Amino acid sequence: MIIKPQDIVVLTKLIARLGDENWSQNSIAFELCLSPSQINSALKRLVTAGLITTYQPPAKPHPIIQACEEFFIHGLKYVFTAKPGEIVRGIRTSYAASSFKGDISIGSEAIPVWPYGEGEERGAALKPLYSSVPESISKHPDPLFYDLLTLLDAIRSGRAREKRIAIKRLSKLLNTK
Repeated sequence: MIIKPQDIVVLTKLIARLGDENWSQNSIAFELCLSPSQINSALKRLVTAGLITTYQPPAKPHPIIQACEEFFIHGLKYVFTAKPGEIVRGIRTSYAASSFKGDISIGSEAIPVWPYGEGEERGAALKPLYSSVPESISKHPDPLFYDLLTLLDAIRSGRAREKRIAIKRLSKLLNTK
């Protein structure tokens, strides 16, 4: 069973919701702009991949933080690569996101953005992990979820310094969960 990009988005949402047991597969589907069946399939693949605990409903699965950290830092960039593309309207990501404020000075080059017609920024298109991410972030704001995704984008697409900063911040976020 091969892990899919939407699985990483679901996993990231589960990490952002750690400590909050007031969610269901339907509520996660709604917030991520995915179908409940996509969530259910993603959870099955994540269990198989060893990134979340096995579970039997109504119990909920939980991310295995050490496995997630190892995969995010060492595997994600090889499985789900990302390269900046054409100039588009969208939502800031990677080193241009607020999670990097004060650490990376943005020069005259185009900032990375997730393509999204209703976005407020113009920059180089960086394909999100899954196509529903910009809509999810826009319609269902979740600052921790957004920060995690932008850190993952910096790991997937950033230069050495950006990756180092993202790895350090990601590790800190994961290990406080």
